[in-house]
Amino acid sequence: MKKQPGRFKAVILAGGSGERFWPLSTPERPKQFLSVFGKESLLRASVSRLKGLVEPEDVFVITSKSLVAATRRELPEVPRRNIVGEPVRRDTGAAVALGTAVAGEGTIGFFSSDQLIARPARFRAAVRKAAALARRSGSIVTLGITPTYPSTAFGYVNPANGKFVEKPDAATAAKYVKAGFLWNAGMFIAGAETFREAFRLHAPALAPLAAKRPSDLVSAYEALPKTSFDYAVMEKASNVAVVPGDFGWDDVGGYGAFERYFPADGAGNVVSGDVKCVESGENICITRGAKVALFGVEGLVVAVTKDAVLVAKKSRVSEMKKLFAKS
Repeated sequence: MKKQPGRFKAVILAGGSGERFWPLSTPERPKQFLSVFGKESLLRASVSRLKGLVEPEDVFVITSKSLVAATRRELPEVPRRNIVGEPVRRDTGAAVALGTAVAGEGTIGFFSSDQLIARPARFRAAVRKAAALARRSGSIVTLGITPTYPSTAFGYVNPANGKFVEKPDAATAAKYVKAGFLWNAGMFIAGAETFREAFRLHAPALAPLAAKRPSDLVSAYEALPKTSFDYAVMEKASNVAVVPGDFGWDDVGGYGAFERYFPADGAGNVVSGDVKCVESGENICITRGAKVALFGVEGLVVAVTKDAVLVAKKSRVSEMKKLFAKS
């Protein structure tokens, strides 16, 4: 594979649907617009941490059609034409393909809009290293995170050979952690032509979308498969390289994240807003509306806004998508 061009561009994937943090987030304002874990929204922070790596005109955002206007308001420095809305959701396979076409030539980095990075300077150093490796080798470079437990919610990558496995079962995950595999952080860096070639080889149904930005996205998306970039390309590709990243990465995947960023009381309750807990323990309660009192309950997630209330077992909040399944 020939060496790739040097100009670096960043594509932010911001097509969330607001399910995992409902009702704090909604389809109209999904979690990338939330600012509960810091002063900036997750989307704003995903662009802010790229400062010094890429100019605003080389930042692109792939979101849903209904969120284009809100995204432009949140990121006024990004050129309006660089914020592109998908007509329907087709997972990250289509989003990366479209982002490749929209960004054009150069070395492209794909980043998620719903992650936290505690040490941005280290993050930028890892991205620079990954981009340099991608230019030299023609590889798809992923940033790998040292696992803190054998999660079945993340993909794993073998740093020795780039072998990529998406979301293994619990026993396999434990084996991978013991063997020194890294978590896949969902950040991919490669030359534009490397991405296009990967789609041609491993996901031909998505290859035309990666080659050229369609004038009519609706018709282009109608026949696309719904598949992640991880399954469609990364598990199949042989030219994967890994740059380990120790920059305080956290995938803010659901309400459990509040336990990592908010202090707990003596009974293990994590609260935000006007909440009173009596003879209750190990609960997460977030209110942006009415005052909430918890009495004699354990292990719940309670989230309140002015429009809706969620009450769920904490052990089952990872299944939140069932609330939105069509019957």
